[in-house]
Amino acid sequence: MADQSAQPCYRDATQSLDSRVGDLLSRMTLDEKLAQLGGVWSTSLLENGSLSEVRAREKLANGTGHMTRIGGATILRPAESARFVNALQKFLIEETRLGIPAIIHEESCAGYLARDATCFPQAIGLASTWEPRLVEAMTTVIRTQMRAVGAHHSLAPVLDVARDPRWGRTEETFGEDPYLISRMGVAYVRGLQGSNWTQGVVATGKHFVGYGASEGGMNWAPAHIPRRELFEVYLVPFAAAIKEANVASIMNAYSEIDGVPVGASKELLTDVLRGTLGFDGVVVSDYFTVPTLMNYHRIASDEGEAACWALAAGIDVELPSLQCYGAPLRCAIETGKVAITLVDAAVSRVLRMKFQLGLFERPYVDADAAPGVFDTAEQRALAHEAAQKSIVLLKNDGNVLPLAKAVSSIAVVGPSADSIRLLQGDYHYPSHLEMMLGEIKDGDLSPRPDGSVNLAQHFVPMVSVLEGIKRKVSARTTIRHATGCDVLGASTEGFAAAVTAAHQSDVTIVVVGDRSGLVDGCTSGESIDRADLGLPGVQQALVESIVATGRPVVVVLINGRPLALPWIVERVPAIIEAWLPGEEGGTAIADVLFGDYNPGGRLPISVPATVGQVPVYYNHKPSGGRSNWKGDYVGVSSKPLFPFGHGLSFTRFEYANLRVAPSQVDAAGTVQVEVEVTNVGDRGGEEVVQLYVNDVVASVTRPVKELKGFERVALDPGESRNVCFNLPVSAFAFYDRDMRLVVEPGTTSVMVGSSSENIHLTGQFEIICEAQVVRPI
Repeated sequence: MADQSAQPCYRDATQSLDSRVGDLLSRMTLDEKLAQLGGVWSTSLLENGSLSEVRAREKLANGTGHMTRIGGATILRPAESARFVNALQKFLIEETRLGIPAIIHEESCAGYLARDATCFPQAIGLASTWEPRLVEAMTTVIRTQMRAVGAHHSLAPVLDVARDPRWGRTEETFGEDPYLISRMGVAYVRGLQGSNWTQGVVATGKHFVGYGASEGGMNWAPAHIPRRELFEVYLVPFAAAIKEANVASIMNAYSEIDGVPVGASKELLTDVLRGTLGFDGVVVSDYFTVPTLMNYHRIASDEGEAACWALAAGIDVELPSLQCYGAPLRCAIETGKVAITLVDAAVSRVLRMKFQLGLFERPYVDADAAPGVFDTAEQRALAHEAAQKSIVLLKNDGNVLPLAKAVSSIAVVGPSADSIRLLQGDYHYPSHLEMMLGEIKDGDLSPRPDGSVNLAQHFVPMVSVLEGIKRKVSARTTIRHATGCDVLGASTEGFAAAVTAAHQSDVTIVVVGDRSGLVDGCTSGESIDRADLGLPGVQQALVESIVATGRPVVVVLINGRPLALPWIVERVPAIIEAWLPGEEGGTAIADVLFGDYNPGGRLPISVPATVGQVPVYYNHKPSGGRSNWKGDYVGVSSKPLFPFGHGLSFTRFEYANLRVAPSQVDAAGTVQVEVEVTNVGDRGGEEVVQLYVNDVVASVTRPVKELKGFERVALDPGESRNVCFNLPVSAFAFYDRDMRLVVEPGTTSVMVGSSSENIHLTGQFEIICEAQVVRPI
C-alpha cells in the first residue's frame, strides 16, 4: 500500500522538478528503481477485458516504468481502454509502496494504433504531401485521442533516411532526403507533444541512427556509414527534432555501425546524442534490443552483460518489458559490474518525465468521454485531405485523366481494387494485429485467450477504391469488377475475367501494389524486405494482359515502397501513386481519377527503374549517380524511373523572375531566394516549389544538389504568387576534413524547380569570408 501518512516532497506539485525527483529517488529500493527501467505488457494484466488484480500483484509489486501498448496489443475500444488504464493507475497508486503511476506507451506512425482511432496515410504518403502543416494537424489528433484514453508516450516518428527501397520499413519513413524528413519530423513532434506537457504526448525519434541504411536492405543488418555521412545525412533529422522541437524521447536502432550495435554504443547514444546534439530526454530501447546484444549480435555472454552494455551506452528504459534490466541487472549491480549511479541517472530521467506529464496529479481520465474524440467528422476530413494531398500523379500522357464521370463503362480490376485492408500500412489498426492474431479475412475468427474475434469488423468506416469509384460516376455508368489475381501468389485463373471486363469497357482502372504488414504473405512492412522491386506475384502479368486488350488503361499503385515498373511506365498512359492512404484512401483516389481533386503530391523518394540501380537518390556526390566514363549501366540508364520531387498536375505552372539576394554574403548573413510562380492552366491546382543548392567548389566533395526549401502553393487559373525562402548562411555548412562544421568561402548555385530534375530557374551567390566554424548540428 502507498504510504499516505505524510505528504512527502515528491507528492507536492509546488516543489521543483529536481526536488521531487531527488526526494522520490532517495526513498526507492533497488528493485523499485529497476522496475522503473522497464515495462509490462498490457495483455499480461488483462482478464476478460479488465485488469486482473491477481496478475497485477504478481507483476506490479514494485511498480513499473511503462505499460506496453494497450491500444496496439488489445481489441479494447476507447472507453474500455480508458477504464483499464484507470484501474491500472489506481492499483499502482494505492497498492504499491510509493504510488508511482505508469507511463502508457503506444504506436502512432500514421495515426494512433488503436481500435476506432483515425487511420491516416502511411508516413511515406504523408511525406508526399510536402506539407508539414498536415503532419502537425495529424499528430494533434493523435495527441487528443491518446490522452483521452490515458496514454502518454508514442514510439514515433520514424526519422530514418531511406535510400534503399528493398528495406521493408521504407513505408514508415518520410523518404530519402534529410531536409524533407527534418521538416516533417519537427512538425510531427510539435503536434504530438503540444505546448503543455500535462496535455502532451511524448514523441520518440527513431531509429537512432542509420537503421535505414542496412546492408542489402535487410532489417537489422549492419549499416556501413562513414562518419561525415553520418553527421551530414543520417543525424540531421534527429538534430532538427531535438533542437527545434525538443523531442523528449529517442529510440535506438537495432543495427550495428562499424562492429558496435547501436544499442551498446556509448559513442552514439551518449557522446553524440547527449553531448553533440544536446538531447536531455529519455532513451528507450526498441523492443527486445537489450537481449539481442546476447542472442543476435553476440557481444554479451548473458542477460546481465547485455544489460551492462545497454545501460552504459545510454539506454534508460528496456522495452517492451523488464527482462535484462530486472534480475540480471540487479546481479550485475550487486557484484560491482555496474555503478548504481548509472541506474540512478536513468531512473531520474524516467521520474522527471512522469512529473512533467502530470501523472502524479492527474493519473485518471474520463473513460465515458473518450469515444467522443475518436474518428470524428473533423478528424475524418483531415484524413481525407491528407490522403488527397499524398497522391502523386506519376504520368498522364494525352491527358487521359481526369476521367469523365459520365463515362459509359469502366472496368476496375486488380487485387487492391476492392480491399480496405490493403489501404493500411504495417502500423495501422487492425492490420498490425495480424502479427498476434493471424491474417485478417472477412468472416474468419482469430483465436484469442479470451475467445475469438473477427478483426475484419474492427476497421473504422472505410471504402475501397472500387466503392469510391461507384460513388463518383453517374448512375448510367456500367462498372465491371474482377480481382484478376492476389497480391502475392502464382495463380492466373482470374485473368480471363479481368481481360473480358476490360474488353467490354471504355477504360480500365488497374489497382495493384502491396499488402503491408508484419506477417508472412505481406510484401511491405517491418522485416518484409525484398530482393526484387517489381509488382509482387503475377500482378505485372495481369497489367500486361489488360494493356494487350488495346483499351485505355489507368494504373493505380497502392504500395509501401517505390516499385520498379519500367514496362508499365513505358506502355500505360496514366499512373497514380497512392501509397497506403488509410481510411479515406478509396474516396481520395476516386477524387483524383474523376477530377474532383487536382493532385499535387510529390515523390519523397526516387523511384528506381530496376533494383540493380539501388541505391539511387538525387543528392549524390559528383562522382556518384553515373559510371565513369560511359555514364549508364549496360542496357540500363543510371537515372531513376522517376526522380525525387516528381509529380504532375492537371494544370500547368510557369516560373519566372528568380531573385537571389544579396549576391555576396558573409558567414553571419542570410540569403533570400524569391521566385514568381503562375498557374497557366485552366483549372486550380497546387505546385510544390522546390529550392536546391550546390556548393560549386569545396574542400570536401559536396552533393550535386541539396534540398534547402520547399513550399506547396495553391493557385487558381491565371493566379501568380511570389514564393520566398530565407536561408541563413549556416544552412550551407558542412564537415571539413578535420570534421569541423564550417562555412567556406565560394560560389553556391541556386536551383528552383518542380522536382530535383525539373529545374526551371538557376542563380547563384557568393559567400565572402574565411572558413568559419559554426555550431554543430
